[in-house]
Amino acid sequence: MTNRTFHRTIIQVEVLSESPLGPVDLDTLHHMITEGDCSGKLTTVREEKLDGKQAADALLDQASDPSFFNLTKDGHDLD
Repeated sequence: MTNRTFHRTIIQVEVLSESPLGPVDLDTLHHMITEGDCSGKLTTVREEKLDGKQAADALLDQASDPSFFNLTKDGHDLD
């Protein structure tokens, strides 16, 4: 397994608005809070260190690929 350490940070966004938001992407949400008519608050819910295997699994859970961090599915460095 790789000797590198990876990090997972889970951030919660609370938004106050006068109407329902519906589906929204991060760029739109940022604009709504900083320039629009919504109030927002970010809270770090959890921070944790991951080893190579945990990072590879987390990437797969996000529908990404372990190669994003130059890892195999088993958490080893790609050659």
